[in-house]
Amino acid sequence: MDEKSNPPRGDEPTSLLTTAPAQNETPAIDQRIQFAPAPHLGRKEEDNATFQPSQRSVSAVRAHSATRAQSIHSIPPVYTATERGRRKREAENEKKNVNIDEHLLPHSHVAQRYSTNINLEKPGESHGLSTAEAEESLKAHGPNILTPPKKRHPVLVFLGFVTSLFNLLLITYLGAILIAVAFINAFIEFYQQYKSQALLESFLNMIPAKCMCVRDGKMAQLEASCLVPGDVVFVRMGDKTPADILVFSASDCKVDNSSLTGESEPQERMKDNDMQNPLEATNLMFNSTLVVSGEAFGIVIRTGDGTVIGQIANLTAGEEKSVSPLAHEIDNFVKIIATIAIITALIFFGISFPVNNNNVSLSITFAVSIFVAWVPEGLPATVTMLLTIAAKRMAAQNVLVKDLQGVETLGAITLLATDKTGTLTRNQMTTTNIWTCGELYETTPQQANSEKSVASPDHAGVIDMLHICALCSRAKFDRTDVPIKEREILGDATESGLIRYAAAQLEGYDDLGVEYPKVFELPFNSDTKWHMSIHKKRHANGYLTLYIKGAPERVWSLCSQILIGTDGEAILITDEHKRSYDETYENMASRGHRVLGFAELLLPGDQFPEDFTFDKKSKNYPLGNFVFVGLASLQDPPKHGVREAIGRCRAAGIKVIMVTGDHPLTAEAIGRKINLMISDTREKIAKRMNRPIEEIAEDESRAIVVHGEEIDSLTDADWDNIFWKDEIIFARTSPKHKLEIVRRAQSMGHIVGVTGDGVNDAPALKKADLGIAMNKSGSDVSKEAASMILLDDNFASIIRGIEEGRLIFVNLKKSIKYTITHSTPEVIPNLLYVILPLPLPLSAILILVIDLGFELIAALSFAWDPPETEEGLMQLPPRKPVTPETAQIFRRRALRNTQSQFDESTGLVIPLEDQTKGQKLIYTIRKFFTKVYWIDKFENTGGEVLVDGPLLSWSYLEIGVIEAVASMVAFFIILQRRGISPWDARFMQKGASAPTFYFSKRAKTYKGLDGATQVDILAEAQSMYYWSIMTLQMFNLFACKTRLTLPFGKYMFSNRATFYCILAGASLAAFIIYTPGVEVVFGTSRSLIPLYWLIPMAFGCVIIAYAAVRMVISRRARPVKWNPTIQGLQMFPTIHTFRSRTRSVSSR
Repeated sequence: MDEKSNPPRGDEPTSLLTTAPAQNETPAIDQRIQFAPAPHLGRKEEDNATFQPSQRSVSAVRAHSATRAQSIHSIPPVYTATERGRRKREAENEKKNVNIDEHLLPHSHVAQRYSTNINLEKPGESHGLSTAEAEESLKAHGPNILTPPKKRHPVLVFLGFVTSLFNLLLITYLGAILIAVAFINAFIEFYQQYKSQALLESFLNMIPAKCMCVRDGKMAQLEASCLVPGDVVFVRMGDKTPADILVFSASDCKVDNSSLTGESEPQERMKDNDMQNPLEATNLMFNSTLVVSGEAFGIVIRTGDGTVIGQIANLTAGEEKSVSPLAHEIDNFVKIIATIAIITALIFFGISFPVNNNNVSLSITFAVSIFVAWVPEGLPATVTMLLTIAAKRMAAQNVLVKDLQGVETLGAITLLATDKTGTLTRNQMTTTNIWTCGELYETTPQQANSEKSVASPDHAGVIDMLHICALCSRAKFDRTDVPIKEREILGDATESGLIRYAAAQLEGYDDLGVEYPKVFELPFNSDTKWHMSIHKKRHANGYLTLYIKGAPERVWSLCSQILIGTDGEAILITDEHKRSYDETYENMASRGHRVLGFAELLLPGDQFPEDFTFDKKSKNYPLGNFVFVGLASLQDPPKHGVREAIGRCRAAGIKVIMVTGDHPLTAEAIGRKINLMISDTREKIAKRMNRPIEEIAEDESRAIVVHGEEIDSLTDADWDNIFWKDEIIFARTSPKHKLEIVRRAQSMGHIVGVTGDGVNDAPALKKADLGIAMNKSGSDVSKEAASMILLDDNFASIIRGIEEGRLIFVNLKKSIKYTITHSTPEVIPNLLYVILPLPLPLSAILILVIDLGFELIAALSFAWDPPETEEGLMQLPPRKPVTPETAQIFRRRALRNTQSQFDESTGLVIPLEDQTKGQKLIYTIRKFFTKVYWIDKFENTGGEVLVDGPLLSWSYLEIGVIEAVASMVAFFIILQRRGISPWDARFMQKGASAPTFYFSKRAKTYKGLDGATQVDILAEAQSMYYWSIMTLQMFNLFACKTRLTLPFGKYMFSNRATFYCILAGASLAAFIIYTPGVEVVFGTSRSLIPLYWLIPMAFGCVIIAYAAVRMVISRRARPVKWNPTIQGLQMFPTIHTFRSRTRSVSSR
């Protein structure tokens, strides 16, 4: 019933973290410990790379040489000027708002601080502030509202999207049609961005409109926005707390803090407090939290932006959404292609002057053709459509994607930070074990052969436990006309868990209250920490039975006897019974369970007749000599499927960490049930080996539990040490802590996904590369901040999303690999047209038809490609794995990008301050001419990017060249068949201008071919070139499909959409070539004989053969690196395993 039923905080797991050297010591060159991985469960020794030592300080060597792995030189996190400014503002706001200390002060001191008047004995008679004082304070502090978000004018936002790089590229060279496409793309981005502004506005809806306030000694209803620090407010069940208040009087008051702190059940609020952390203080109530029971008086200590919810809103507003990996890589690809296209077009614009007799118009047309040939115009549409199709598939699997690029981001994440309450667990307390008559039982069968260890009413003491659960309770079902599983429970979360268990075990539960009516009750309160009820329940010696439940130590202290043995006999408590009780209590509590004690007393009829009247004031009821019946443990169990989901995440190389506001013991207990934590922490190793914790080296443990109180004091070295662990839990965290965890992980190069459902998760959800909110249990704020929403609140849906994300990346890469291959056979004819010269084999309009016609249709077919192997995608590491080496590369790049310097003597990053815009521009231009810039561009980061060297080589230098050669062969064969040899073609092209005008209707006759015939011959040859590219790309479509297997076999036929798209593309090409009248528009000819289609088909077989040989060589040269197997993962369903193993604690 009480948070303190768990062991005290002194027993919580802690972490021994590195500390900075004293000032009089020699400064350490590097104190960041990069662990050489110890032999990991399930991993071979050769899989664990060790890192050689570099420079180390004397103090570091002295401190760690005996116990720790040797360190390597490590760069601390590097921040941009924007990030540094944001952190500075946050620090200033924290000094201004976060220094809450009122919960540690006497109420009179707080009242004096805020110049208010309270009455501790009779709070309803408090005077509060005067109206004049409140008005003056309102002018000083401002209204009790959150500052609305700053809005940029919608037109400016839209123009910002219109002027994005790719849209400008489209507008520059492709005219009206693609200008429209650019504006449509911009509108879609604008709409999504504009919609996200509702995030901060949703915070405003959380503040109540009115509240009860005491001013001038009178209680009245006021607008919540008018509250000021020092006001005395009154809240009761059903109210939202109107500001952050200090409680000075409370009666059975409980608040729902789950959205702020992650605690599963309502937290009691009272006037006393012994907690240091404000979020854990029992005398503080926070703005917008719901009062679920009781009532309280309090002094307003924070209003508006100064409240905890206001600080969360400010944190959220200050965060900029990270650019997705896909957007970043596409942007880089566009820059490369645009640079190549522009430079090539300009060069050949100059070269074409002599060829075209200095004809500017023809030279510009040629330059545009080169430009169009290089740039894959259909790529933006292809990427968008592929992501849209994938998003629809994910929606069918209960994963709603708000940002299309989030589809791929989910597949790229390397670290998944997840909340506990409501995300991993059900946010529903469930009875798991009961201990009575010396036996520990499970409440539900774990497996078929464990029936004997499951509690049943036939076992001694169990029926007494069930009756206490059912009768000594204030919780009740909302209705009785439906099965118990379908009912909702009205009442406290802990009592709800007990009621649901008792109702499932007892026959006729709904009539129990009528059969044994309640005649007296003392509700649970913070002083007694127990709940007592007396019922008309006959027994051998009387008419009434007393039941009591509550904090185990309080209930035990009231008992003199205990039920024991197979017949449930009540005997006097002995030391042996006390030891059994202590052992069981410790066992339950150490697993993070909430533990309650149960006792009863059969009231003797001679002292307490059936019509006896009990009175609270006279206390004419027993207060001791009870019979201890047993213990019951409850927990918020993991959701079904969570264990398997986390196991698959870890098997896929994704680090899963828990970030929760709950108790560390509870968090670790849940973590060990769901595959999140398998190995031992340093504390457990020390206990198991019976060694002092100081002797346990950091690299001996791969798991750590970090308490939120430690986070603010962590150094850069400490953060690195934590994130190199395999299994991490952060407990008792605040919203600021969650945000800092995300930032620190991103500073190492992690692509971070964050799951959450509460208001406290909003800043981290927005900052993360991918925020994932819960639909059913999630707050509106968390949904607005997230990029993705789990519609069924099932964490396991993330796995399907990750697999879909990885698949869409693979398919996108195949699609781009396929799409840009046709650039080479489009560019080469333009180059030959200038250099030799030859007749132009492919006109600019046919290039557009290829890019926006068949290619666009065929590229879409990759969206439906299934994985090559059933489990292959989830056995590969993330495409951008984070290792000590890659983290160093990431931070070195950040140093260069921010022009910062790393001082090796102090281990500090020194940013470059106060640069003018001119200096920044000069640096931006000059860096392109530095060796460091190009080394950085081509440095191997160990990750896989969307467009890499092998892909470009395949598309431009290998298959692209084969297609160009094949198409040119087909082009010349058509010319030769119609009487124009390659030499003739070159000669005639040189005479394409005055006076001969070859290949035009007014051309001079050449070898009996008049002008009209020459035009038709060239049109037929161009048609053949166009048809050849289309046919060769059909074969390339299949050659691009595989990267793990050969391009043959069943997989080639697994995607029906491929054949539909080929049919659609071929139909379009046939329409353009063979439809009467259409050839006039596109410059094609119906004279092309289908027999000549065999030429590109023969070369297509060459492409397939080449792809197969290349695949064999590649697999031998660079074998696929699969993830190592992690032993210890429990992959059986969570539903069977959230309960503890049965133990028997026998009495002696």
